[in-house]
Amino acid sequence: MATEAEPRTDEKQPTDIVPDPSRTDRAKTAFAAQRGHAGARIKDWLATTDLDDAEVIQLADQRKQAKHDDKIAQQQRIVAEAHGRFAHAKAQAEAGETRGGNLAALGGRVAAEESKLAALQSTVVMPATEREANSVRHGKKAGRAALLAAGSLATLPAASEAIEQAAHGQPLLLAALGAAAGYGWYLVSRPFVAGQPSPDAPSMPVELAAPVDLTKQEAQAGGREFNAPPPPALTVDELDAALRAIGEVRGDEQLQILAIPQRDSDGNTTVVFDLPPRTTVAELKKKLPKLAGALGRDVSMVDIEKAGTEVRTSLWMTDKNAFADTRPSPLLKKPTQLDAWKDGVPVGWNKRGITIRLAINNQSFVIAGTSRSGKGVGASNLVVGASFDPRINLRIVAGKQNAEWNPYAKTGVASTYFKPDPARLLALLHALLADKDRRERALDELGKSKLVAPIIDKIGGLEVVVIDELATYTRPGKPLREEIIEALIELSAVALGAGIILVLITQYPEVDVIPQALSANLGAKWAMRVENATQSNAILGAGQAGAGRDASKFDPPRPGFGWLVNPFAGVTDLARSFDLDEDERGEITMLLEKAAKIREAAGRLAGQWDDPIEQHLLNATGLSSAAGGPKRDGMPGRNVLNHTPEQRMQLEACRGALIAMNDLGRDVAQLDEMAQIIGGSMTSTRLGELLRAAGAGGVVKVVIEGRGRVNGYQRADIADALNLLEGN
Repeated sequence: MATEAEPRTDEKQPTDIVPDPSRTDRAKTAFAAQRGHAGARIKDWLATTDLDDAEVIQLADQRKQAKHDDKIAQQQRIVAEAHGRFAHAKAQAEAGETRGGNLAALGGRVAAEESKLAALQSTVVMPATEREANSVRHGKKAGRAALLAAGSLATLPAASEAIEQAAHGQPLLLAALGAAAGYGWYLVSRPFVAGQPSPDAPSMPVELAAPVDLTKQEAQAGGREFNAPPPPALTVDELDAALRAIGEVRGDEQLQILAIPQRDSDGNTTVVFDLPPRTTVAELKKKLPKLAGALGRDVSMVDIEKAGTEVRTSLWMTDKNAFADTRPSPLLKKPTQLDAWKDGVPVGWNKRGITIRLAINNQSFVIAGTSRSGKGVGASNLVVGASFDPRINLRIVAGKQNAEWNPYAKTGVASTYFKPDPARLLALLHALLADKDRRERALDELGKSKLVAPIIDKIGGLEVVVIDELATYTRPGKPLREEIIEALIELSAVALGAGIILVLITQYPEVDVIPQALSANLGAKWAMRVENATQSNAILGAGQAGAGRDASKFDPPRPGFGWLVNPFAGVTDLARSFDLDEDERGEITMLLEKAAKIREAAGRLAGQWDDPIEQHLLNATGLSSAAGGPKRDGMPGRNVLNHTPEQRMQLEACRGALIAMNDLGRDVAQLDEMAQIIGGSMTSTRLGELLRAAGAGGVVKVVIEGRGRVNGYQRADIADALNLLEGN
C-alpha cells in the first residue's frame, strides 16, 4: 500500500535573516576606539612629543655643524679655483704669452681666499641656542605634516581634529595639509600600551604581548645581527659627581648642559656645559689631572677647551690612551717638499690623535728633558722636517762627539755642521748677527718691516740654528760662556724678524743653562720628562707647573712625550713625537737623502750657492764647516768645496791608497798593488802622478816580506799629504 512520502531532511528551507543588534554595536564601539587611538597617535606624532629636548638640541647642533662644514667646503673650492687661475696665469707669463701684470692681483686673491679659509677652519662652532633648537622642532613638525599630507592620512575623521590642534598657530603646517588619504589605519589605530601617551578617546582593554628579548644572539647562517648602539662613555650624573669631587661644583650649584654627552663614531665623547659663574674654564684646566682621576681616566685621556665664554666648557674624553703606542713619521710614507713657513712640519700628535705641525716662521724653539726622555727624537722630527723646505739653511752645532748629526752632513743638507767648539760657536753667532744686519738692509730696500713669505728667497732664505746640548756651552764655568749667552739673547730678541730662528736642545733645563732673558724669547717650548717642577718651569715658564703643566708628573714617562706650548699655533697640550730611528732602521738618513734631492733640484745643497755665513767663518777661522767639513763628519778643515778638480782627484788618490794599505795589512805598498785594489781606471802610473802632486813625494825603498827591498810608498807620507789637502 502506497504511503505519502515524507519530506527530505537535506532540503534547504527558506528563513528570514534578522541582524544581530549586539554585533553591530560592538563593531561601532571598536571603530570608535580605533578612531580615538588614531587621533591621539597622530596628534602626539605631529606635536613631536616623541623627541625630547636633548634629541632636539643634538639635531640642532648637527645641523649647525653641517652648515659650517658646507661653508668650509665651499671656501676650499674657491681657494682651489684661485690657485688654478694663478697657476694658469703664471704659466702663460713664463711662456711669454702675457706680460704677467695680473699675477700680483691673482696672488693677492689667493692670499685673501686662503685667509678666509683659515678663519673659517679656526672658528669654533658654538652649541645651538634655544631659538635654533625651536627652529629644528618646528621643522620636524612641518616635515611630518607634509608627510601626513602626502600619505593622505588627513582625510581620516579621527585625524582631522588632531591635525587642527597640532597645527594651531602654525601656518606652515596648515599649508602643507592640502590633500589627505588613508595611511595605514592599522598602525595608528592600535591601542596604546604602557609607556605611551594616553589617548583622549576611550580605550579598550588590551592584553600586552610578551616582552621582546633584545639580547644579542648568535648570528644564524645568512642572517643579520642586532647591534645596539653603545652607551655614552659619560653620563650627566657622572660628570656632575666628578666636578663636585674636585670642588668645581658646590652645594646647590648646577651645571647647565648645552650638548649632552654622546659617544662619537670613533668611541670618544664630547659634552658642552656651563660651569657655575663662581669659577672659569681656566680654573678647571688647572685641575685637569684631578678631574681625569675623578672620571676614572688618565690625564692624557681627557681634554678641556673654552667654548666661547669664560664658563662655557667643551670636555672631550676617550677610553684609550692615545700615547700608549708609538707612531711613525708621516714623512716616511710621503717624503715630499714642505712649506715649513706656512704649513709647518709634522713633529708628533696630541691626545686626540691629531698630527701637530710646527710652523718655522716667527718663533724660536727650546726642546728639553732629562737623558733618555726622547728630546733628541722630538728635535729630529723638527729638523728633518725643516730639511724638506729648501729655503731653510740648516746650521747644526752638535753637543757631543758622536755621529748623531752626521747624516745631515753626509747628505749635504746641513749648510753648517761642526762638533763641540765654543770658539767656533761664538764665531757662528757673530756671523749670524752680521747677517741679521744685511737682512735688515735688504728688508728696507724691499719696503718691509719684517720677513714675510713672498720675499724669503730674495733675502737669502731662513736661517735655522740648531744647538744640541746647550749646557755644553752655557753652564757656569764653560769657556766663552758669557759671550755666547749674550749673543744668543741678542739673536733671540732681534733676529726673528729677519728670518733667523734658534732651536735649542738641552738635558739640563735650569736657569743657569737657559737664562730668563733667553727663555722669554723662545716662543715654542717642548718639555719632555724632567726631575722636578722647577726644571719644568724653566722650560715652560714661571708658574706653569702650578697651572697643571708639569713635565715632572708623567706617569708612566714615555720617550718623546711632553708638554708642547706653541702660542702661534694655539697649542698648549700634551704631545708625543713621532718615532724616528737612525741607529737601527736608518730612517733619518733615508729621509735626508730624499730632502737632498729636493734641495739639489732647487740649487740649495751645500756648495751649490754662495753662503755668507760659511764665508764669514772661513774668513774668521781659515777653516770651513760647510756640510760638516772636508770629511763631512763635523770636523772643520780647508774649504774642500773650493778645491780644484785636480785637487779633488789627489784627495781621492790619497784616501784610496790608505784604504789599500789597510786591506793589505801593512804600512807600505807598491803602486801596482794599490792601483789594483783602488780599481776603476786607476793605473800605477796615474796613481804615482797624483800622489807626487799631492805632496807625498816619489817612491822610496821599502821592505815587504817575501819581496825584500822594493820601490813603494810609506803610510806616513801619504797620510801627511792627505792632512795637508784637507787643511788639518
